[in-house]
Formats: sequence, structure tokens, C-alpha cells
Amino acid sequence: MEITDIRVRKVPGEGKLRAYVTITFDDCFVVHNVKIIEGKSGVFIAMPSRKTRVGVYKDVAHPIQPEFRAELQKRILEKYESGEADDLSMEI
Repeated sequence: MEITDIRVRKVPGEGKLRAYVTITFDDCFVVHNVKIIEGKSGVFIAMPSRKTRVGVYKDVAHPIQPEFRAELQKRILEKYESGEADDLSMEI
């Protein structure tokens, strides 16, 4: 599976959420709402999730293999830190 597109949309504000990411695989499958979060040790990605009836958040989609997750995070954060991200405050 090849990552064919990464789109990063920065979020203005003072919270821990830094950006939303859309990832396309093999030019035929897309995952929206991956988040870039500012943590105590730096930024990291959080996969799309949904709140259950008991108030626990569960990932809707996520990598199964740790190596793939590490590669996915590396590629997303490279794009985020490169300055190629869109600014959500500019969108209407």
C-alpha cells in the first residue's frame, strides 16, 4: 500500500489540536480526520475516532502494524513541518 497524497490543514487556536490530515492510499482510498496533536513530548498523530455510548473514544480506522504506523506518522509530520499545510482560518 502506497501513500499517494497527504493534505494537512492547520487549525488556528491555542488548544492542543494543531491540524487535520487527509491521507490517500494507492490513489483509490482516502482517510479523513487524522489529527496532529501537540503532546508533552512533541507532536503526534491521532487516528480518526468516534465516541462510544459509554464515553470512550475508539479508532474508526488505524494501522495494524507498528512499522506502518511509524512510517505514516513520519510522512504526515514531515508534511506538517515543511510548511506546505493549508491554514483552516483561510477557508470559507
